[in-house]
Amino acid sequence: MEGKQWNVQIFISEDDNDDVTTARAVLFTDRGKRHEGVAHARRNPVDQPVPEIGDELAVGRALSTLAAQLIQDGAQDVAQMAGSAREYGG
Repeated sequence: MEGKQWNVQIFISEDDNDDVTTARAVLFTDRGKRHEGVAHARRNPVDQPVPEIGDELAVGRALSTLAAQLIQDGAQDVAQMAGSAREYGG
């Protein structure tokens, strides 16, 4: 079996007040299919601004969203393949 490598790019941005951190996790498969997860982390106004915390939360959530999308895509592909096999008597 041939090894494969998929790379995820993560883009992080903050609003002007450092209250909201947004993260985008983007994955391109080796066949060029694109997947993206986007998520946010909001700082409580009474908390001190610690950008690393917002980064961790937003990125973790974006990766979680990306993982859920990959699982859903895989399940849909399996269902589609099963449907195709039934159509052709497989």
